[in-house]
Amino acid sequence: MNADKELDARGLNCPLPILKAKKALADMLSGQTLRVISSDAGSVRDFQAFAKQTGNVLVEQQTVGDEFFTILKRR
Repeated sequence: MNADKELDARGLNCPLPILKAKKALADMLSGQTLRVISSDAGSVRDFQAFAKQTGNVLVEQQTVGDEFFTILKRR
């Protein structure tokens, strides 16, 4: 899936991928999508909780090798 913006959070550990995603989403318009690439396995659960707490939509999550892809839609 194509996203409006991409964030490379590889090499960052919790809570940095979430904090960077939160900042990126704040600069986006409602309905736009953000694709986050992370190498932190904990980010999968973190983004699920983040979406519930913030009202942003968790569109998709995938694991490819040791990388984790998350697509969020701005509320």
